[in-house]
Amino acid sequence: MNDSISELHGVGPKAMEQLNEMKIVTIQDLLEHFPFRYEDNAIRPIQEVQHNEKATLQGKVHSEPDLRFFGKKKSRLSVRILVDGLLVQAIFFNQPFLKKQIQLGEHLIFSGKLDRNRLAMTGGTIKSQSGDREAGLEPVYSVKGDLKVHMLRKYIEKAFTQYGEQITEVLPLQLKNAYRLVDRKTAVYHLHFPLDMEAFRQAKRRMIYEELLLFQLKMQIFRKREREGAEGQEKVFDQTEVNTFIDRLPFDLTGAQQRVLQEICHDLQSAYRMNRLLQGDVGSGKTIIAAIALYANVLAGNQGALMVPTEILAEQHATSLRELFEGMDVTIAFLSGSARVKERRETLAALRDGTVDIIVGTHALIQEGVDFQNLGFVITDEQHRFGVEQRRVLRNKGIRPDVLFMTATPIPRTLAISAYGDMDVSTIDEMPKGRKPIETHWAPPDVLPRVIELMKKEIKKGHQVYVICPLIEESDKLDVQNAIDVHAQLSQALSSLRVGLMHGRLHHEEKDAVMNEFAQNRVQVLVSTTVVEVGVNVPNATLMVIYDADRFGLSQLHQLRGRVGRGQEQAYCILLANPKTEVGKERMSIMAETNDGFELSQRDLELRGPGDFFGVKQSGLPIFKVADLIEDYRVLEIARQDASKLVHSNAFWNSSDYMNLRDILEKQGAFQDHKFD
Repeated sequence: MNDSISELHGVGPKAMEQLNEMKIVTIQDLLEHFPFRYEDNAIRPIQEVQHNEKATLQGKVHSEPDLRFFGKKKSRLSVRILVDGLLVQAIFFNQPFLKKQIQLGEHLIFSGKLDRNRLAMTGGTIKSQSGDREAGLEPVYSVKGDLKVHMLRKYIEKAFTQYGEQITEVLPLQLKNAYRLVDRKTAVYHLHFPLDMEAFRQAKRRMIYEELLLFQLKMQIFRKREREGAEGQEKVFDQTEVNTFIDRLPFDLTGAQQRVLQEICHDLQSAYRMNRLLQGDVGSGKTIIAAIALYANVLAGNQGALMVPTEILAEQHATSLRELFEGMDVTIAFLSGSARVKERRETLAALRDGTVDIIVGTHALIQEGVDFQNLGFVITDEQHRFGVEQRRVLRNKGIRPDVLFMTATPIPRTLAISAYGDMDVSTIDEMPKGRKPIETHWAPPDVLPRVIELMKKEIKKGHQVYVICPLIEESDKLDVQNAIDVHAQLSQALSSLRVGLMHGRLHHEEKDAVMNEFAQNRVQVLVSTTVVEVGVNVPNATLMVIYDADRFGLSQLHQLRGRVGRGQEQAYCILLANPKTEVGKERMSIMAETNDGFELSQRDLELRGPGDFFGVKQSGLPIFKVADLIEDYRVLEIARQDASKLVHSNAFWNSSDYMNLRDILEKQGAFQDHKFD
């Protein structure tokens, strides 16, 4: 199966070059170059076919074929075919080789788009010469360059003839029998040459499970190796003191918060190093869970670090923690990149000698020169994962802390067990009582005068307003509102009020100054680009207006919307948009219908696909040949459970029944050392 495709009869240097361009180098690559879709070629009576509809018809050749050439490579082949008593003109472009298949008086099965007015069929091809077979599912392949689909099919057929017997079964009998799966050779064959719909379904079902099982096995093996090399400190703390701290809080934890806290505390007390993702909707109460977990870590005699994306957010968290731990023997410090030299030196010295219990800051916390006496726990509150590089920096300092990642972008379960399959995932899926849902309305841009009146009304009540724009300044290419122009318009319309402007080109000190002004209500309206997506807590902000809202994904719109509604007052979000596409209209409707971040993220995933949801490079998700993470999420869940059982069983590592499965995983690099820790 690892033979070069040049070993196939009929594959010359030119064909080999074309196949190589498609990353088809070996026989295995060729046999696993599966169709990306299938056309249903069931023969239909011509009377049922609508005007301009694609269909497969069967008829008798009524005229000699007429082949004409235009230029170097263009051609037009036409022939009249008698179909169900009607004479149809079949026209085939740039397929001169079809002429040999057309014989006067013979039956043909052919496809294309039917023009009922002219009784002409165009844009198709000939499916069968003799008419003695039932046309069914027609595989459609992706090809590049000059390679023709019919030639690719021929090469795949030849590969089966020469190498079909070498297709080895990778799934153990136990799993095949448990799910009644066809063998691998049959599955591969029927994906290329489906006999009927049932054969195709069974082949697809088998290959989906195989792909997802292999993917999850790699995840679980990596996770097992991480665990084995992840001796952490068993943190011993008095749970009664933690409970006393919780009882002092001015609110009750939700059931979801209690469950998640239990999972995190269990990790802290275990001999393994924590590697956990905590996800929860905007306002679900992740920060208080972080604070309680940091306190448990301090009780165990360790230092803790909370890393956040921006300095102003770090400062806000530090202030909140100081208020929470007021009157207790817990020292909080804030490490600012813009701090004076003397202040920074004092903070770093306090970290080194253990005077500081909890440090809050940005990624500056793991830079050179920042040393801890006994760092036991790192919480990172940002959307991107705490990367390998950051872990390496800590390791080089001789530090192997427990790590908790927090994200306010709810990740659909499908992606959580895929992109984060090597981590434990905790989910806060319940909102605190008494929080009012944000009223969201979608309106065309021409209602702006009414929106400005709503701004004035909210500001008169003492509230504040966010206004979000997709761009900083005017663009020749995009017909969308920009922050600079909107700031000028609103400054004029609201001349008695202070209107601030914030965007990504401002230096972080300027951004902090603008946000501080807004946080202290010295600025009533803040016009901004999406830099406020991860921002400070301004409970007084009750209205958000988003220009060109259809230019944002659902998850991003939800993050932006989460900047308002943080106080007791009713909050509103106005989506100004005039979407041109159905998907754009659907996104706006979904946003207006629901405040549930998990439901939105699932719908976003369905509309955009997994690669787009994270950004393909960021996601680390594989590109599957047959499986689909969205459609096949139930199989993914089963594969994850099976993979987890397998890697923790002796049979998987030692039994000959699993030898082929181990071999393929080894070829895919699953057993290589991961130099992470």
